[in-house]
Amino acid sequence: MDWVLIVFVVFKSLVFATGMYFAIKWHYDREKKWAGRSVLLRAGAKFVAVFVLLLLVLLALTFGLASTLGMDLSLP
Repeated sequence: MDWVLIVFVVFKSLVFATGMYFAIKWHYDREKKWAGRSVLLRAGAKFVAVFVLLLLVLLALTFGLASTLGMDLSLP
């Protein structure tokens, strides 16, 4: 059970590092050029779609790991 904490901390660190990288890159690129409204909306829609997809994958992995570890996931 000790490795679970290590895996979660590493995963969380990778998620935060990736988020910080893209936030800094987005601000830097925004200063360099001004994009049109449609391009910005399309990029935002892609970001939301990827975020929701990753959230669903994380939810599935969490429930899969909990089931593997024998946790009771039934609602009372």
